[in-house]
Amino acid sequence: MSELKIAIIGGGSSYTPELIEGFIERYMDLPITEICLFDIIEGSKKLDIICQLSIRMVEKSGTPIKITHTLDREKALKNCAFVITQIRVGGIRARITDETIAFNYGMLGQETNGLAGFGKAMRTIPVLLSIAKDMELYCPNAWLINFTNPAGIITEAVSRFTKIKVVGLCNVPVNMQKMIEAHVTGGSLFVQMTGLNHYVYAHQIKLSGREQLPFILENLLNDDSFNPKNIGHAGYQVSQIKGLGVLPCYYHAYYYLKDEMYAEAKAEFEREGSRGTVVKMVEEELFKIYTDPNLSTKPEALSKRGGAYYSEAACELIRSIFVDKRNLMVVNVPNNGILRELPDDAVIETTCIITNNGPIPLPVTTLPFPIRAEIVSIKGYERLVIEASLKSSYNIAMHALTVHPLCPTGNQLKAALDALVSANQSYFELI
Repeated sequence: MSELKIAIIGGGSSYTPELIEGFIERYMDLPITEICLFDIIEGSKKLDIICQLSIRMVEKSGTPIKITHTLDREKALKNCAFVITQIRVGGIRARITDETIAFNYGMLGQETNGLAGFGKAMRTIPVLLSIAKDMELYCPNAWLINFTNPAGIITEAVSRFTKIKVVGLCNVPVNMQKMIEAHVTGGSLFVQMTGLNHYVYAHQIKLSGREQLPFILENLLNDDSFNPKNIGHAGYQVSQIKGLGVLPCYYHAYYYLKDEMYAEAKAEFEREGSRGTVVKMVEEELFKIYTDPNLSTKPEALSKRGGAYYSEAACELIRSIFVDKRNLMVVNVPNNGILRELPDDAVIETTCIITNNGPIPLPVTTLPFPIRAEIVSIKGYERLVIEASLKSSYNIAMHALTVHPLCPTGNQLKAALDALVSANQSYFELI
């Protein structure tokens, strides 16, 4: 059997046991010979803990997967067939700082949206481009499976400015699919989604060829199970959503219920800190559990982390590419004419056929023009963020945040941006 090596960049993440479990379950179709866990020096203690747990999980399963770990990126990447990126540049501390600054200036503090999402993107884009450049040297034919947030922006930066084959992933579409399946049964179900990462819509939901969108809009929107553990929900205005004619993802609540979601998040922030503070406590508890030498399975406590179906997305995508499965998955790929309103090199999140040559997007004919206009607006912000990062441009950064629906404008925005730049000066600068 030929070597099949997978590297996990950010191997010390609390999410890694999800991946290990997913690869074990798929071993018959995906005969991995080595999983190499890589992290930076600051994450070495967590990396050691995750490596030992991963070894115990593999041993219990009886699969002959070799688990290794390293702080040497070249060693991790060399001869890989697939590379998964799941990093948080600056760690939880930087996330908490971003979210706190956003709340202090009257904005939602959420790590993938608005000011805090901008801060995360600015820290992360240079690092992911550096990883991709190393892949060009050590595993030029490998697939980069990017889970690092903000996934759409990061995937587009790598796609446009390196030679690496990259696909972006998120568990939001998987969660949506599961919720739809729970409400629509009794036939063959087809769901098509299109949009951007954390801004995706289901615009076809067909059961044995018959459209189910009206039924879904009536029954799913205010079902609390539709909302993951990391997002609160004030309840959509049903009349507004029916007017859309498509099913938004749960992240749309930040945009469609701005005042309610901000008030809810601000109240939580004042009670117990930002979501990053909560995640920090959850992760500390998880790593205490992970150190148990008798633990050899993914613990139930990981579900509190907000990553439901995480491995189902990443591991299934890798298996599907490897075996040329030609199944449907919602992934982040270059537009290439799918949405005519966007440039071809703009990365979108859309339903694709997964082949061994990569994802092939399905044609999109049913997405209403007003929804397309929203997507254009958010994509304009994303493109400006990438440009601001590559040029270290303060002016372009101000433009990017000005067009973002969750940010204020003028003096308030400038003060918030200045605070963010000051807090992140060890990661990026804007001139």
